[in-house]
Formats: sequence, structure tokens, C-alpha cells
Amino acid sequence: MPTLFQHIQAGKVWDFHGGIHPPSRKERTNQKPVALLDIPDRLYIPLRQHIGVAGKVLVKVGDRVLKGQALTQADNAMAVPVHAPTSGIVQAIELHTSAHPSSLAEPALVLAPDGMDEWRPRKPLDPEQVDAYTLLERIQESGISGMGGAGFPTHIKVNVKQPVDYLIINAVECEPYITADDLLMQERASDIIAGIEILVKLLSPKAVLIGIEDDKPIAAASLKAAIGQRTNYFVREVPTKYPSGGEKQLIQLLTNKEVPAGRRPLDIGIVMQNVGTAFAIAQAVLDDIPLIHRVVTVAGETLAQQQNVLALIGTPISDLLNACGFQPEPQQRIIVGGPMMGFAIADWSVPVVKTTNCILAPTENELGAASEEMDCIRCGACADACPASLLPQQLLWYSKAKDQDKLAEYNLSDCIECGACAYVCPSEIPLVHYYRVAKAEIRETQREALKAEQAKARFDARTERLEREKQERLERNQQLAAQRVAQQQASGLASQTAAAVQQALERTQQQTAPALDKEQIIAERERKKAEALAYQQQKQQTQTAEPASVQTSEQTEDPRKAAIAAALARAKAKKQAEAQSEVAAESAPAETAASDADAKKAAVAAAIARAKAKKLAEAQSEEAAEPAPAETAASDADAKKAAVAAAIARAKAKKLAEQPQAETAPASEVAEPVAVPTESTPEQDAKKVAIAAAIARAKAKKQQNSEPL
Repeated sequence: MPTLFQHIQAGKVWDFHGGIHPPSRKERTNQKPVALLDIPDRLYIPLRQHIGVAGKVLVKVGDRVLKGQALTQADNAMAVPVHAPTSGIVQAIELHTSAHPSSLAEPALVLAPDGMDEWRPRKPLDPEQVDAYTLLERIQESGISGMGGAGFPTHIKVNVKQPVDYLIINAVECEPYITADDLLMQERASDIIAGIEILVKLLSPKAVLIGIEDDKPIAAASLKAAIGQRTNYFVREVPTKYPSGGEKQLIQLLTNKEVPAGRRPLDIGIVMQNVGTAFAIAQAVLDDIPLIHRVVTVAGETLAQQQNVLALIGTPISDLLNACGFQPEPQQRIIVGGPMMGFAIADWSVPVVKTTNCILAPTENELGAASEEMDCIRCGACADACPASLLPQQLLWYSKAKDQDKLAEYNLSDCIECGACAYVCPSEIPLVHYYRVAKAEIRETQREALKAEQAKARFDARTERLEREKQERLERNQQLAAQRVAQQQASGLASQTAAAVQQALERTQQQTAPALDKEQIIAERERKKAEALAYQQQKQQTQTAEPASVQTSEQTEDPRKAAIAAALARAKAKKQAEAQSEVAAESAPAETAASDADAKKAAVAAAIARAKAKKLAEAQSEEAAEPAPAETAASDADAKKAAVAAAIARAKAKKLAEQPQAETAPASEVAEPVAVPTESTPEQDAKKVAIAAAIARAKAKKQQNSEPL
């Protein structure tokens, strides 16, 4: 059984479902050469003329540009630049009516030609000497996009990684009136083949199939002659039927393959390009001529001269009509494109763009206006004519009902908007218009759904990020808390260990310390009490002696000598007090009982005496401003004696308090030399000494006060 390639080599051509045979009316223009037009006064160059995004504007108002100079820069993969069709001055960059069924305004650059048509420097390339990347870059920089109608960027369409079985060149102009590609093939067939060879280098297909209708014999012969001896280049003439020029329909005609719904021809190993695109590629690579002009068919019975013209991109349609002798009728219609897929425009200043292939200016009799729409009679003619094997009647119902789910179920996206269904509809229903509106609504819904999905994704990402940060903070806090607990436990263990060690040491000391008997404990306690009592008495004596010592020091002429003398007196008094304390310790204990009460009285009397002495001393110091020298000397001597006596008393008290515990013998030992059984304690002895000291101080003060001034 022969393979598909063998069938292709044998020249077999298949067929597709549906299709119509409208009158072609091509004979009006396919016998005339392509005409050259004068440069118009103004060029309106849209910044976006393809499927994709506009490039970055490189010029500003007032700049002079050269022919072929880039006006925009392709800063995106889906962007191709536009170029200056001739030299001139940039007058404005503003909104202008677009070549679109909506007639919406789009950004356009207004160029005022200077008539010099001066070229920028050009750098042709040799396809055999450069790599594929350089060729793709030149194709993009030259602003080439599909010229068959869709306007898809060519550099993306031919930059494929998967293997390609067939490269199909679409030379089929199935729509009535249009002969632009026919004349291009007749006059520039060799350039078209050169462009095809560049595509072959980029795609490396197994074979090249050039599809052309059988009503173009001159063009087919020109292509065959240009191919020459090249192998695997096949020119195949297909039956004249509309819309055999559709991408999927031509693939089925030449290869008997069907492109699955929602898929691309590349998915079945096929890439298709238009003959006009192949010609533009050849000019861009071989001559460094960007896409700045194209062949346009200008037809219609309102024109005196119907022909194909080479129009600069940006030329207003009104200039093309006037160049062909336009004689408009009342309510004249101007159609951009063919009668089947074209659209009427209201503003004739709409410019020629890269996808413009035909301008129609028909009369009312030539192409009658659409009649009033009637109800569908369910004849089924639309389904028979549909080349995509769709159900136009059901699509119409769901389009009116805005049921997008059903429209997707019935494959509305596969509709090529060829208009065959509307052409055969007896009810004059503009089916294609309903489909276009439904497609636009679906695209808008998809955009909104995409925006909502992206917003939801951003919200979910933010929520996830916040939750992650919350968990991270919680984990950090838990780690810090665990560290603090560990530190506290460690410090607690350390303190517990230190306390345990201290307790162990104390227990060891208690175990090693010698045990004290009860009597020793009592003696130690009494010793501590005696020390405390002696300290209190010494403190009181010091406070009592301060006024006298101050007065004495003020009255002396040499304080240093008085201090030395007082120190010597205290030393002598201390020795005498020690002797007296020893005698007092051996005295009868009978005196001890009465000494307690006397001691308190003596302390009170001593305090009163100190106060009186201090008051008297102040009065004497005020009255005796100039005392006699003899009296002053006598008073100084008396004061020194009193101070010495007070110091001796304090020394005795201190000596008595400092007696060691060892000298305090038990009761049995003390009682031996004394006949009285009463025991004398250290407290009683201290009190006696204190009383004696107080009496001595009182006597000294009294003697001092009795001295004449």
C-alpha cells in the first residue's frame, strides 16, 4: 500500500467537507501588472499591526527618519517592529482609526514624507553563511508577520524544536476579487522560492508543498519554473472552491490530515506560510528590506481602474481609491478584505497594514446590502456548507443565549469565520457576526477568569506566606522558651548542687567539730552578754566625755599637746582601772546587790551633771572674754585633771569588760576564799566600775564648777 508521501509524489489531491462556489470576479485584476503609486502626503503607521503587543517607540515628534528605519523596537517575543516606508518627518504620535471591524482608535505614528525616499544603510545576509539564530533575528527585526490574514509573528512560527514533515506554502486565493498573491507569483516567483529556501533551512522539512488553485495557471507555471531541479518541492493545483485557502482545509487537501480540535498544525508535523510572507522573508534577508509595503487588490465597479497596487504601509485607503479613479455612490460602502471575510469601514482614512490584501468599492447592484434578518427555517444548508464540519444552527442558538459552555461543547473556536454559512442562508442571518460577538465574549470571560485565578493565586500565596511566617514565629518562640527552660533548669540544678554541697560541708563540720557540754555553752553565752554590755557602756561613756573634751581642747592653746597628755592620762587610768578591777573582783559579794540600784542612780546623776557642766561651760565661755592669765592657767589645769580622771574611769570600765571568760571561775571555786556564799558575776562587777567612774566624773565636774572665774 502506497505511503502518504508516495501519494503526494504522485500528485494526489484530497477534498474537505462543505465549501461553496461564489463567483470569483478575478479576471478584472489578474491580467494587469502591479501598479506603483506616488508617495502619499501623509502616512498613518499603526504601532501594532499583528497578533501580539506593540513595540517600544524609538522616535519622537520632529525627528527625521529614513526609509526602512525602525520606528519601534521589539522588546517582547510577541512583538515585531514597524518601519518608516519612506523618509520624512515625524509629525505626531496619536490615536487613529484602526483597520479593524470595531473601527476603534489605536496609537499610530503620523509621518510626513519629504519626497526624497532616502534609504537607511542596508546590510544583506547570505543564508548559506549565517546560522539559524541570525536568520530568525533578521526576520523579527524586519517586522515580518503572517500576511495571509491572521498576522502571527513569523519568527515564532518558524522557530520550532520538533521535527517538521511538511512545509506548506499557501498560494490559494479562494475569496472572490482578490488577486494580490496571484500577481505576486506571476512577477516575483524567484524571490518567493528564495524565501522558501530560507524557511527550509530553518525548519528542515521532508517536503515542500505549494498549494495553488487551478484557476491560476500563469502563477503555477511561474512557480514551477522557479523551482527548477530542486528535489521534494511540489506545486499542487487544488480545485477552485471556497474556502480552500483556509489553513486546516488546505492541509486536508494536500495531505489528507485533519488538525484535531483545539490543536495546531505543528502538532501533526506541518508548518504553513503564505506566499506573501515567503516573499517578505527573501527581501528582508537578501536585500535588508523590512516589511514596508505590500501588494493590495483594489477592485469594485465604482473604480475607473481596478488593479493591484504596491502600497506603502500606512497609506490611507482614500489615496488608493483616488489613485484608481474612485467615483463614490450615495451611501457608498468600502470593504477592507474580500466580500466573504472582509468588513466595512466608515472612515476612509484607515491605513493599509501588513494584513491588508484587498480594498473593495462595489456598487449597490454589484454587492447588495444585507437584507433584513428573518427567522431560521432549519433548512440545514449552513451545516452542509461549513468547511469545519460544525453545526452553525446550534451555534447560533447558543450564541444568542450566551451559553458559553454549549458553545465550547460545539467547538465554536474551530470556526474560521469564512462566511460560507451566511452565504447560503436563505433567511439572510448574519451567522458570522453572531459567532464573532460570542468569541469576543468568551475571550473576555477567559481574561476575567484568568485575572480572578491570578488574584486567587496571589491571595493563596499571601495567605500561605503569612501562615508560614506565623508558624516560623511560633517555632522560634517555642525554641526560645525551651532554651529558657533549659537554662533555668541548668541554673536550678547548679543552685541545688551548690546547696547540697554546702549542706554536706556543714554536716561534715558538725560531725568533725568537738561536742560542747552544757556548762561550756552557758559560759560562752554569758561571755557574749558581758561583751555586749561593755560595748554599750563604752559607747555611753564616749558620748558623755565628748563635751568635756571639746571644751578642754578649745581652752588649750596647743590642741596637739593636750591630746598627747590626754592619751598618757588614759593609759595611766587604764592601768589603775585594771588594778582596781582586780581588787573589786576579790571584794565581798555583799556589796553587789546594792550596787545595781546605785548604778542606775549614779548613771542618772552623771547624765544630769554632764548637762549642767555643758551649760555652765557655755556660759563661762561667753562671760569670760578676757580672763586673767593666772586664772586661765588654773582653769586649764583643773580641766586637764578632770579629763584625766574621766579617762581613767573609762579605762577601768573597759578593762573590766575585757576580762576573759577564763577569769570568771565557777561558783564552787569563787566561794572558797569568801565566807559569804553569794556569787559575784561579771555584770555586777561592770556596774560597780561604771558607778565608780560616774562618781569620779561628777566630782571632777563639781570641782571644776566650784573654781572661781
